[in-house]
Amino acid sequence: MTAAVAVDLGKTGCRAVLWTGGTADAGLAHDVHEVPGAPGLAADNGVAAARAAVRAAVLPLLPRLQGEHGGRLDAVCVGAAGAATAPEAARALAALLIEDLPADEVAVTSDAVTAHAGALGGRTGVVLAIGTGSVAIGIGEDGSYARVDGWGPWLGDEGSGAWIGAAGLRAALRAHDGRGPHTALLAAAAERFGDPDRLPAALGRDGNPARTAASFAPQVARAAAAGDDIATTIVRDAAAALGEAALTAARRIAGGDALPVTVTGGLTGLGEPLTGPLTAALTGSPRPLHLRPPLGDPLDGARLLALDASAPHEPHVARLRRTTALPTVPTPPVTSPAVIQE
Repeated sequence: MTAAVAVDLGKTGCRAVLWTGGTADAGLAHDVHEVPGAPGLAADNGVAAARAAVRAAVLPLLPRLQGEHGGRLDAVCVGAAGAATAPEAARALAALLIEDLPADEVAVTSDAVTAHAGALGGRTGVVLAIGTGSVAIGIGEDGSYARVDGWGPWLGDEGSGAWIGAAGLRAALRAHDGRGPHTALLAAAAERFGDPDRLPAALGRDGNPARTAASFAPQVARAAAAGDDIATTIVRDAAAALGEAALTAARRIAGGDALPVTVTGGLTGLGEPLTGPLTAALTGSPRPLHLRPPLGDPLDGARLLALDASAPHEPHVARLRRTTALPTVPTPPVTSPAVIQE
């Protein structure tokens, strides 16, 4: 029986799922365990933070394997934020996790790559992954590869949750100062974070300012849906930036007349204020694109890449095979139904 763990490690959350009894294309998903995410592999101390998050997400899943699989995993695949810009950190994380986890093989890649594999079922095309950060990944029929944006919250990730949230908070502070027009975002920011004068401290309170800023994106979308002009402009600008990233990726890869394009990630939950103008931007492309719903999510992609080293994504995966004995791993009993879901 095959056993694998797929991990989706973002800046906001880290989810892990245990799969048994199947191949890359099939199997039974047992438990999903979610814990807080990590700032990203490219951040200071990013590898250590990622390692801690993955351990916290994976270890509670392992007791199920004791009777069924001898406590051993065939493979673990982690899609981690920041891996694309820090491939050496991805390799370092893989090396640490193969020491930590009872797996024959550990693979680490970008969360954008696992999002691509999941959304398109391991096939070629363009995936726009939008969450706390944002990146467009294109893989062409000839093996061509394009990565557009994903440069992090300070240099890129345009249109992302962190970008929308930060723009909304800047607009709120401009209104608070009297430098900018009135906007409902000021009251929304005060309700969520307290005194606007203390907003800079509140943004960095948990050590992950991008995640905190992204948590304000839903309020910006709600204000836009209610007709707030400032919020509407922010969300439309975000849609334009995201559309530009996806179309740029499409231009840079080879494909047929109807290149598959899909949008995935938590930011799609903002709904019509964002998805409406984004869809319009993508369907108005000079190159014919086939806009389609995702076939799966990043966990599906990580599961596929855990067990299939022949996928077109493999050049972008750091994969290590065990050469030592399996570690003895503490496996605490699963006791928290709030974070473990069947």
